[in-house]
Amino acid sequence: MAEECGAGPESGVLEIGPGIGVLTAELAKRAKRVVSIELDTRLLPVLEETLAPFQNVKIVNGDVMKLDLHRLLAEEFPGMRVDVCANLPYYITSPVIMRVLEEKLPVSSLTVMVQKEAAQRLCAPPGTRACGAVSAAVQYYAEPKLLFEVGRGSFMPQPNVDSAVVRFSVRSAPPVEAEERSFFALVRAAFGQRRKTVANSVSALMGLSKDAVQEACAEAGISPTARAEQLSMEELAALSRAIAARKEAQP
Repeated sequence: MAEECGAGPESGVLEIGPGIGVLTAELAKRAKRVVSIELDTRLLPVLEETLAPFQNVKIVNGDVMKLDLHRLLAEEFPGMRVDVCANLPYYITSPVIMRVLEEKLPVSSLTVMVQKEAAQRLCAPPGTRACGAVSAAVQYYAEPKLLFEVGRGSFMPQPNVDSAVVRFSVRSAPPVEAEERSFFALVRAAFGQRRKTVANSVSALMGLSKDAVQEACAEAGISPTARAEQLSMEELAALSRAIAARKEAQP
């Protein structure tokens, strides 16, 4: 993970969840500066001992979901390229990924270890069966790449699942033309009832009549009987524009 996350002698790394510092030490060997956010106060003395040889590491005790990350990056990495590296409990990984991307932090990439099936979903491009709302959201902000898999035997105690490491290269601009709020409202609605057609799920969850949604589908060049996972990013964007226009026209 340290080798693949983008760390370099002139760049910084924001690490989330250092644990006992095994990955942190490897990052410190490669990056100019490493700042690690750790929530568990019990690990602080362990980290102090583990990372004593490294003068370029700072540990911040706090909750990554509550800290002012824009301020932290500005204070700790002035003028530096920054990459994010996270090795977290799987239940918190998606919220952390989305926070980093949605807040448009000034970072170049985000590298995380997740459950293998989650990695496959996150990397699934729109228009494929494995794609979901989070897949589409992530790929609006970044280009994901599955770097390598990590077998369950690599851990002790051994978990019941295999893992994989994914790097998200942050885009300089979205890959489609769409108003962001409308796009994500459409994505949530379209994938909100996956077994239903786009027309039915969007109508049910966005407060539009089926006739209006079918008109929007026709304008976007989409079959109203299509399902969300069949739509490309461009089709989702086109449908979001057509839906937004009809929402605005409502009395």
